[in-house]
Amino acid sequence: MHESLRPFHLAFPVHDLAVARAFYGGLLGCGEGRSADTWVDFDLFGHQIVAHLHPGMDAAGARHTNPVDGDDVPVPHFGVVLAWDDWEALAARLKAAGQSFVIEPHVRFAGQVGEQATMFFLDPSGNALEFKAFRDLSLLFAR
Repeated sequence: MHESLRPFHLAFPVHDLAVARAFYGGLLGCGEGRSADTWVDFDLFGHQIVAHLHPGMDAAGARHTNPVDGDDVPVPHFGVVLAWDDWEALAARLKAAGQSFVIEPHVRFAGQVGEQATMFFLDPSGNALEFKAFRDLSLLFAR
């Protein structure tokens, strides 16, 4: 892992900015940055994500998945690798809010190199998000 990890930037489509603000700002607790009539910046755990208005998008469109340790992982997806305690707190907050999951919070690769907690869910526009945590972050890229 890089000692001076830099924030990433990701722009993605949403069907409604007010709904995106409620989801990313309200449910996920992302601070809001700059915005305009067609986009809004969010602080996703120190990373800049930008929701761009795409009113014609179909959130119910077909999804591609790949099998990973017994789960059908949605592709594409994005998210953040959190500290274990932060991951557990986010999972609890999402469950308490009634968030539905594509893949329920659980531990993957248990007892193996790369053991990780993971969960997948969709935003209101159908964008897939994954949040994960490693018991040993030094194994993030281990083979």
